[in-house]
Amino acid sequence: MDQHNLSSLSEFVLLGFPNVGHVRGWLFVLLLLAYLFTIGGNMLIFLVIRLDAALHKPMYHFVSVLSFLELWYTATTIPKMLANLLSDKKTISFAGCLLQTYFFHSLGASECYLLTAMAYDRYLAICRPLHYPSIMTTALCAKMAAGCWTCGFLCPISEVILVSQLPFCNYNEIPHIFCDFPPLLSLACKDTSTNVLVDFAVNAFIILITFLFIMTSYGRIIGAVLKIKTAAGRRKAFSTCASHLIVVLIFFGSIIFMYVRLKKSYSLTLDRTLAVVYSVLTPLANPIIYSLRNKELIQAIKRTIFKKGEKVSPTHH
Repeated sequence: MDQHNLSSLSEFVLLGFPNVGHVRGWLFVLLLLAYLFTIGGNMLIFLVIRLDAALHKPMYHFVSVLSFLELWYTATTIPKMLANLLSDKKTISFAGCLLQTYFFHSLGASECYLLTAMAYDRYLAICRPLHYPSIMTTALCAKMAAGCWTCGFLCPISEVILVSQLPFCNYNEIPHIFCDFPPLLSLACKDTSTNVLVDFAVNAFIILITFLFIMTSYGRIIGAVLKIKTAAGRRKAFSTCASHLIVVLIFFGSIIFMYVRLKKSYSLTLDRTLAVVYSVLTPLANPIIYSLRNKELIQAIKRTIFKKGEKVSPTHH
């Protein structure tokens, strides 16, 4: 049994999207286009915010950090999904599987904390406008962003260590589109109730606590906005927060159902669908929501492109 366990630990098979058949090529094209748009859109937002002095504000600082995070968040899963759609051999090494799981959860936890920091920033801006400049300084923004990344990368360590010590035997096919804790636990040939409990505790703490803080912030924001006498003032205040709230509801809605539960899995089809939502669609939506719903950012993108055009044009004379 020991030798069999050691040999089966060497690699897993990612089943990915089963029964796609002749539409595999179309699925590959769609996923590739989504990935390229996600990379291009988030990179554009990150660079424009960093280059345009008019956007050197706390709100846009957090948006740029979120865009940078999304670049790595998608890079942990989508390239492997694309490779598996083209290849008949859908294997991933045991170490590679654990690394993918660790980085995916680290970046996901970092995003939870970052969205919380962004909600706090909007709360201060709308509910404490006079104190906002003195509280939300550049130094505090940097410390909050660094804290989000640090806490995020510390959170999944205990879960990864526990999974790495499990024995895996006989069946090594992961019924999912990428390596993750729930499908890995379903393959272990040992009681995983401790792992499930630890996963639930860690995920509940990260996801539910941050979601509670975000909803509390927005509850106070809505209360403050409703007190604004003019309709134009209310619209302006709501518009600055609407994009952030949309991202929050899409992201947290899917991960709460997926990870805050005491079962290994409900439905493989449902799990895969939810995984597509929070690993592909949410990062894809961020550039659309933050650019198309934000006039200041659109103007900054135009200014950046226009300045480049001015610098290039004299060389032609």
